[in-house]
Amino acid sequence: MADQQQQQTTVTKPEMRKPVFKKVEQLKPGTSGHNLVVKVVTSTTVLQKGRPGTQQQKPRQTSIAECLIGDETGTILFTARNEQVDLMKADSTVILRNAKIDMFKGSMRLAVDKWGRVEVTAPAEFVVREDNNLSLVEYELVNVAE
Repeated sequence: MADQQQQQTTVTKPEMRKPVFKKVEQLKPGTSGHNLVVKVVTSTTVLQKGRPGTQQQKPRQTSIAECLIGDETGTILFTARNEQVDLMKADSTVILRNAKIDMFKGSMRLAVDKWGRVEVTAPAEFVVREDNNLSLVEYELVNVAE
């Protein structure tokens, strides 16, 4: 009995997968898990409001910004929330990890939720292609009868 307790089972951790980075033009509606290296072209705050705190909660600031981001293949609108707004400054280069495509009024928006990450990185060498804005393409939901 004591021998069984002393024996340790070796549990091998699965190897971490290397992130696969995509280009903006490869993004499609309804997809998620995207990793991208992009430059911020513009950043516009669209909502900034505070909520007073109670005895249980501290006051909370909510801010949302729409940022036009892109790489050498195209641009897309990115919805930055709260702490992300401070990182999304014009002309900065950021790495978006585990980003997802949200649909807003029929067009694609890129967002990073609590499962993803936004990191500022060294300036990239590419020039943003601003004539291919994927957020200007309007999509329509079509139900397919089986």
